[in-house]
Amino acid sequence: MSGEWVAVLLLALAGFLGGGVYSTWKNNSRGLSVALGAAALLSIGGAITWLA
Repeated sequence: MSGEWVAVLLLALAGFLGGGVYSTWKNNSRGLSVALGAAALLSIGGAITWLA
């Protein structure tokens, strides 16, 4: 059961980072937006790997 919570938290983190990507992209901070996007993708990948 605890392993599932870790995956849920990683997906929540990915959603939070995705919101940061949207916000920074709208403010023309492209470099930070790309970095946040990469972190969001890593979080999603970690959650999928954790569940597998």
